[in-house]
Formats: sequence, C-alpha cells, structure tokens
Amino acid sequence: MSGVIPPAQPPPEPPHHELVHPLSLWRWRHNPLYRCTDRLQGRIALALLLLVPLLGLGAMFLTGDAAHRHYRAAAEHHRQTLHRTTAVLTHDAPDHPEPGSAEARENRYPATVRFIDPNGRTRTAETGVLPGLNAGSSVHVWVDADGAIAEPPMSAAQIRSRTMGWALVAFLTVTLAGAAAYRCAAVVLRRRNLAEWDTEWAETAPRWTTSP
Repeated sequence: MSGVIPPAQPPPEPPHHELVHPLSLWRWRHNPLYRCTDRLQGRIALALLLLVPLLGLGAMFLTGDAAHRHYRAAAEHHRQTLHRTTAVLTHDAPDHPEPGSAEARENRYPATVRFIDPNGRTRTAETGVLPGLNAGSSVHVWVDADGAIAEPPMSAAQIRSRTMGWALVAFLTVTLAGAAAYRCAAVVLRRRNLAEWDTEWAETAPRWTTSP
C-alpha cells in the first residue's frame, strides 16, 4: 500500500540460534557491515577468552588450598579427639561372593563388635569389617569421647581427592560464569541492534515509498 512503511526486517539469526563464535566476530573487524556492537561483542569475547582461564586457575588454586587446609585440620582434630582401640567380633561377618578378590578386600560388611571405651566400660556396637572374618577376630575402631564408634580420620589420599574435587568445582564455576557473562552480553547487544535497526528503518523506509 502506498505511503505505508513496511515493517522492519531484522538481520538474520545465526543458524539454529546458536551463539556466534567469538573468533568469528574478531575476523569480521574489517567487514563494512561490522557494527560497533559487533566490535564490542568481539572485544568482550576476547577479554573473556583471556581472563577466564587465568581467573579459573586462580580460583582453583585458592579453593584447593583452602579445602586442603580445612580437611587437614579436620583430620588432625579427629586424631586428637578420637580414641583408636581394638574390638572383637561377636559373630562371623558375612562372606564375599568372591573371597580373596580385590573387591572383597575393599568391601566392608556390618558386624557387631565388643570393645572397651575410653571410660573403661565394655560396650557393643556395629561397624564395618572385612568380609569373612570369624567371631573373635580383632579389628581396630575409632571411638569418640562418649564411647560411640566414629568414622576414622581422613587419610592423605582422601584429603587429596576432596581437595582436587573442590578445585575442579571452582574452575568449572568460573568457566560457566564466563560463558554466562558472554551470553548475557550477546543478548543485550542483540536487542540493541534490533532497536537501532527499527529506528534506522523508520527513517529509511519512507524514501522507498511512492506517493499515490
């Protein structure tokens, strides 16, 4: 219809609405269609590509160091507050389907044991023992100040494993935060591009229409 401004058509979306690769934005810097927002998005992407690995490594080191000190202090505290004593099985422990296997040596089955607590009282409780132990066999247990069986202090391998786990979580958190920041910036710049496109189209479209 003459004199009616046709609606603005936004620039085409990337295929499947996927994020534009940051390096592709950097390659477009000499393209005449390259907009200021594209240049800004490319700089944001480049900054994140440089900062995220550095920040991730820093977070991984700081978190790992804090976790290692925490777990080491907790293990030392448990060694000082818990009492290691010898207990005796009151009945045979269940046997493993594959006696002598590596899996059998790692498994623990619940069994009732009798031991003397730090106050000199004879007590019975349930704890995990190796499969196949006969009644009367001796096992070592850790007992707290109240005479209850407690988990043993963490070993060096357990401390190392948990420390590495927290360090990895810290690195992944920084990486995901960087990806989310880039995504938010891309969405904001995309909306700004559409708004500018509408404004420019409203100024340009009347020149393409003809009077009746």
